[in-house]
Amino acid sequence: MQLFVNDLTVIDFSYCCTSRGIVGESWIVDVLLDGSLNEMSMVLDFAVVKKQIKAIIDDAVDHKLLLPLSDKGITVADSTKREGHEFVDFCSKQGNYYLQSPKCAFAKIETETIDIPSVTAYLTKIILAQLPRNVEGLTLNLRPEKIDGAYYHYTHGLKLHDGNCQRIAHGHRSKIHIYKNGQRSTALEEVWSLRWQDIYLASEADRIAQNELELSTSALANLTPDHQFFSYFAPQGRFDIAVPSSILDVVDCDSTVELLADFIVRQLKKQAPNDEFKVVAFEGVAKGAIANG
Repeated sequence: MQLFVNDLTVIDFSYCCTSRGIVGESWIVDVLLDGSLNEMSMVLDFAVVKKQIKAIIDDAVDHKLLLPLSDKGITVADSTKREGHEFVDFCSKQGNYYLQSPKCAFAKIETETIDIPSVTAYLTKIILAQLPRNVEGLTLNLRPEKIDGAYYHYTHGLKLHDGNCQRIAHGHRSKIHIYKNGQRSTALEEVWSLRWQDIYLASEADRIAQNELELSTSALANLTPDHQFFSYFAPQGRFDIAVPSSILDVVDCDSTVELLADFIVRQLKKQAPNDEFKVVAFEGVAKGAIANG
């Protein structure tokens, strides 16, 4: 007997990629269970599937930075600065990233490449270990949203958030709709999709000096004039990141989707003050904010 739940959840995360750097991503999750019927004549109660399995998935990868531990460009070590924190040094073709975060902000996967097959295998093992004995098989279908038009991948952190959005390197794959004087502008959408392609979005308010950084000894020795530095305290702990300028956009606000939509409107108004704009900015799949100006 099989039981399925489509669109069980959406996982929003970032991952380390040798060629692209740190990449924000959003995948929809479908679940298919194989098993015998239990005493309630069910493979598993839908409420359990929707609540328990979603919680397992969220705890494992959602709003985390996924680390491919077999990638030689990744180094992970316990922080020498703060208990319960880790250093991550990541060398990519886009430049080198250096981080300190609480351990809960990272998901370590034994693979050379973070992709749908490797994350599927990682999650399947974790979920099966926590399901009843009558559940004999689990098939996960991880898939990106089908988007006709412009979109971008961004990574960020929200220091004022009480939940997992506070983690300094989690992200999203997001589409964007821009209207100029009431008409949809695919040209402007393409401009912003290119500007924020695989970008790290930082808030100016979180900028710190190099001597305030808490990073690994190796990271501190390998910083370059091209790096910019950001840090904050949040309920889960202290977060630090050094990011190459080439894949960084520093905004004059926090990076909530509401303020990002407003930021885009303000940039458009600077270029065309006599025009009216509406920006529909998405944060991952099927959610976002609208700003007008």
